[in-house]
Amino acid sequence: MLDLAIEYGMFVAKIATVVIALLFVLSGIFTMAARNKHQNDDGYLRVRHLNEEMEGLRDGLRHQIFSESQSKAELKRKKKEDKAKQKAEKKAPPAEKAKPRVFVLDFDGDVQASAVENLRREITAVLQVTESKDEVIVRLESPGGMVHSYGLAASQLRRINSQGVKLTVCVDQVAASGGYMMACIAEKIIAAPFAVLGSIGVVAQIPNFHRLLKKHDIDVELLTAGDYKRTLTMFGQNTDSDRAKFQEELEETHVLFKDFVRENRRGLEIGKVATGEHWYGIRALELGLVDELATSDEYLLRRSKDADVFEVSWQVKRSLAERLGLGAEGAMVRVLERLFHRGSNRLLK
Repeated sequence: MLDLAIEYGMFVAKIATVVIALLFVLSGIFTMAARNKHQNDDGYLRVRHLNEEMEGLRDGLRHQIFSESQSKAELKRKKKEDKAKQKAEKKAPPAEKAKPRVFVLDFDGDVQASAVENLRREITAVLQVTESKDEVIVRLESPGGMVHSYGLAASQLRRINSQGVKLTVCVDQVAASGGYMMACIAEKIIAAPFAVLGSIGVVAQIPNFHRLLKKHDIDVELLTAGDYKRTLTMFGQNTDSDRAKFQEELEETHVLFKDFVRENRRGLEIGKVATGEHWYGIRALELGLVDELATSDEYLLRRSKDADVFEVSWQVKRSLAERLGLGAEGAMVRVLERLFHRGSNRLLK
């Protein structure tokens, strides 16, 4: 009986020890989380040195395909090259010792240009360390969207030019409408051969349910103060004067858009490209919408030869529930994309 009591006591002691240890660990985790929250509730800045990643890819491939003798010879050559580079840097004047830096930002635009929230933080961070010899590259992807949202995004990019730092925009897939409004701010636009660019125009589409509501004897009261507080509506009866005023507003917006592009892309024949059409990169180069044909990967690899390349991104902190929700959403999108591609795989044949 005594032995049983001792064993039971030991068992309880072990359980208590485990529970206390777990509580201690959880307490530490909550404390660290509270500290991080106190430091920044929104997120954090992530910086990746792309030179190191590119060199890692190269060295990894060489390790797999080179023989042992080739690997030794390559290692010897690399050491000799690094030694010569260090020697040259010591002899160079102080102003020439530091390599120029390239900061890479990404903008993936939706209709509301919601990525501008991250973009403004990234630009604010970068502009505090850049010098005149540095460069900012924006990998831009956007089919356009709301005028005021993309106007703000373009204004954020203009901050880079205003500080005397070179801005280059790379377009791998699409920069149309508001996306091109942003791109034209850059000193240089580089596009992939089949990237879509242009669409310098304005469009608006509004459904009208007036006849449907009238059929079911439903009245909609719309009261305004001012002749043009409302023009076209979704539920009221639209008149020819309403349509004319709405069209006038669209034309005015288009004029502002054309003036903006003309101001930033000197020498561009605006009458030829501001028709609302879009073009692939090859044709866009001929029209003067872009300056060079290349992918962003090509350009970054080229710049990494003589500059330190850093990818800068603002990472938003998300709760576990948000991360799980985004994961489920991403899985659903991938399923839909597969179904879509299966049904449309003949489009390019």
